[in-house]
Amino acid sequence: MLLYLLLLPAAIALAPDGPWDSFNYAPKSKTVYPQAVYKSVGTVSGSGKLVGNMGSATLSPSSWIALDFGIEVGGLVSLNFDAVGNTSSVSLSFTESPMFVNPLASDDSSYPAPNMTYDGVFTIPAPLSKGYWTQPSYSLRGGFRYLTIVSHSETALEISNVSCAISFMPHVENLRAYTGYFYASDPVFHDPDFLTKVWYAGAYTVQTNTVPLHTGRQVPFAAAGSWFNNATLGVAGPIIVDGAKRDRAVWPGDMGIAVPTQFVSTFDLIPTRNALSTMFAAINPETGALPESGPPLSQLGSDTYHCWTLIGTHNYYLYSGDDDWLSTIWTNYTRAIAFVEGKVDSTGLMDVTGLRDWGRLGGGGYNAEGNAILYKASSIVLLTASDLANYMGDESLSAAWGANATALKAKFNEAFWVESAGMYRDNLTTTLHPQDANSFAVLYNLTLSDEQKVAVSQGLEKNWNDLGPVVPELPDTISPFISGFELQAHFEAGQDDRALDLLRREWGYILYTNLSVQSTLLEGFTANGSLWYRSYRGYNYDAAYTSHAHGWSSGPTSALTFYILGLTITSPRGATWSLSPHINGGLPGAEGGFGTSLGWFGVKWALQDNQFFMEISTPEGTSGQVKLPRNGSVVVDEEAVDVDADGEIALTGGKHSVAIFS
Repeated sequence: MLLYLLLLPAAIALAPDGPWDSFNYAPKSKTVYPQAVYKSVGTVSGSGKLVGNMGSATLSPSSWIALDFGIEVGGLVSLNFDAVGNTSSVSLSFTESPMFVNPLASDDSSYPAPNMTYDGVFTIPAPLSKGYWTQPSYSLRGGFRYLTIVSHSETALEISNVSCAISFMPHVENLRAYTGYFYASDPVFHDPDFLTKVWYAGAYTVQTNTVPLHTGRQVPFAAAGSWFNNATLGVAGPIIVDGAKRDRAVWPGDMGIAVPTQFVSTFDLIPTRNALSTMFAAINPETGALPESGPPLSQLGSDTYHCWTLIGTHNYYLYSGDDDWLSTIWTNYTRAIAFVEGKVDSTGLMDVTGLRDWGRLGGGGYNAEGNAILYKASSIVLLTASDLANYMGDESLSAAWGANATALKAKFNEAFWVESAGMYRDNLTTTLHPQDANSFAVLYNLTLSDEQKVAVSQGLEKNWNDLGPVVPELPDTISPFISGFELQAHFEAGQDDRALDLLRREWGYILYTNLSVQSTLLEGFTANGSLWYRSYRGYNYDAAYTSHAHGWSSGPTSALTFYILGLTITSPRGATWSLSPHINGGLPGAEGGFGTSLGWFGVKWALQDNQFFMEISTPEGTSGQVKLPRNGSVVVDEEAVDVDADGEIALTGGKHSVAIFS
């Protein structure tokens, strides 16, 4: 219980107030009201009074009204019936995208069915009772922006007090109480506040994905014409899931993006711990295999998502320093590592036999993506797992895992690098150069030189259209999940301009398109920007099934903090840290930071007249390495200092100023 209290966001110092707060999408209250009338059909009197709960509206027989909450919300709807007839009934439909607003159906969340035919509407049957009505908990709607209310009555129906009680982040009262922030002006994009907005959109997306324990999508799925969100999601709640509307289950791959977002914005790590505990509780005790997803789906058979659970374990421990929790899962953790290590055969590569993945085509056998994730699970299963082994005092495991990682890196380059293309191929027999494996190779340090990183960065750009990278391994698809890793890879390659170009193309489209909710981030879309994401790959040509609040799409939030600010931690809770601002993307400056249980980590930098100025604040008792972003005379705290051969200086915790004069 003490650890639970220590990890609550309220226990961490909040981010400072500033102009960035105006870009926070989280509502000020956990009871929200419509912000506009989107559409009405038939005679609806006083419809504007439903906006902001200003009064009542009267719906004539067979009329309907669609209300717009202004942002993505989720939870249980309530309203007052002020005047009803003996035969009056009402139906409610819920949609994220305005494309699907209609009186006959909600966008699909239970199951993908062509033409948006599965979920249907929620009916409040006759006879209606005058007074206050609340949606039953089993029919909770996890994500929507638009609520359509349809009168099925022979007489006028008067309603008021239409609201939604937010269900996500049930353990936090103030949804806007962030422990991190980011603020920068973009002189290139049409909206100079875009970078700040997208940072907060990613943060809010992950908040909407943080849900109560017993609100998962029911499996087997509800019968056609309905939905149920009353399934148990794991061993404890609250818990982080993949999407607000759907799938509403723990997916460790998604957490590879969502949890760093969570760390830099809210430090709300309890849901991550509960999600990881859920995965380890479901380990196969005989083989050490972890499931691909949490309950109620509980899907099996994914080597990559097995590794993502191990990566998530390292991330959670790095951010939290939760020794007690690590000790409880350590035996299963080592068993899970042995499972994937056992798939590395005489070739020196993992033979991928658990084929389920993020949606890509291919992936089996000696696959580059699977082996790249194994390396991060070779720098997390093996090297990073070796970090964890060191923390657990198991030096023999640490040495063995480290040696395995080194061998895998060499074999990876020998097997998959194509010099003529300057990229990695998908497997041993293909000419396809996938977005995922190449992004992972740069990001996870599988490359052997800086020149190789730049070559991969250049090669990845060849997949772009005006809206972002079209995935070679899933044609006609733009995946914000994999693009989130590509975004980081361009920064890692030192290609700041290219990284920001990608961010503006893809997330600029996601955040501003009127096909979506303009507050949280879209799961994916097609090459021409339509919502028919994965239609031919498991989604049954149902554009209404696509999620508009998916944590795996929030890559810019952590990337802007980790790269534009340059601020990361390198040991649990930030006892040691690193600062390496990326200033070559044309931005005039940036500021922000995050908190951990050790205190506040913040940075503010600016370029002025070809000179660089930076202010740093880190907790007393910590220490860090500062990678200077340019050459010149360096002054720290008003004193000239020498820089080492790598262009770095060492600093202790506290407040410091750094200036570089050309």
